[in-house]
Amino acid sequence: MSVALPPAIFLMGPTASGKTGLAVELVQTMPVEIISVDSALVYRDMNIGTAKPTEDILAQAPHHLIDIIAPTDVYSAAHFRTDAIRLMADITSRGKTPLLVGGTMLYFKALQQGLSGLPEANPEVRAQLDADAERIGWPEMHARLAKIDPNTAARLQPADSQRIQRALEVYQISGKTMSELFSLQLLESLPYRLLKLALQPSDRAVLHQRIAIRFEEMMQHGLLEEVKQLLKTYPSLHADTTSMRCVGYRQTLDYMAQTISYAEWRDQGVAATRQLAKRQLTWLRGMDDTVEIDCLDPALFKLTQTAIRDFL
Repeated sequence: MSVALPPAIFLMGPTASGKTGLAVELVQTMPVEIISVDSALVYRDMNIGTAKPTEDILAQAPHHLIDIIAPTDVYSAAHFRTDAIRLMADITSRGKTPLLVGGTMLYFKALQQGLSGLPEANPEVRAQLDADAERIGWPEMHARLAKIDPNTAARLQPADSQRIQRALEVYQISGKTMSELFSLQLLESLPYRLLKLALQPSDRAVLHQRIAIRFEEMMQHGLLEEVKQLLKTYPSLHADTTSMRCVGYRQTLDYMAQTISYAEWRDQGVAATRQLAKRQLTWLRGMDDTVEIDCLDPALFKLTQTAIRDFL
């Protein structure tokens, strides 16, 4: 890769790995500027359940691409790529280095490699898929996907309704599987030399403990009240709205509907967050040229700072 290209840094890791705190420290000591790479933080008024940085933290270290759309709107990987490239150019023009921080691995992939020309969402197709799922359940929909596109089905959980629906929708609209379209994609070169930092836990049990503690804190700090207010502010929100599929929100809606108990709300929220972390770690293992750093190492900041200084 040409050293003539401007630098950019990816700071990636699973949920609860300490990305935000580390990024804020880096902003205090290095000429970097943060772009959020998080599909949940784009939504306004969704603060507690997304672990959004507080106003005090954002004052110390502003983040781009936070609070940019309403929870009723849709934000895609294509939208992210367009916005991120524009922001990266602006940050670079001011003599700083873009620091892209988050756990939405699909956004990182889209930014670096380009997009695969997937068709836009089709409300009619989605409505039919939702009706089918209501009748036979998402595990059966997953089995349907496995017959059409076994490669995509293999990396999805049978309960991952959002991604199963999208893969089936893509096939119905285009006549091609998601795997085919990804294999046909034309790579759109990102005009930056990249340092890809991957925060990995040396002890998965400690990460799981962090996840459990954080979700309980969300419950105690008003997650239920936040969701109630969201439904008042945005009356069209429902369980299948994209924003309400974010981890923690779906479980809170179930608790509000009295389909699960308080203990089940907590347990299911923690379990869903652990599944998210597992998917994020799987993505990270599949990425090339990453610099792995133990997110549990007491010297995390120093290790990261050294890696960035050597790169710059």
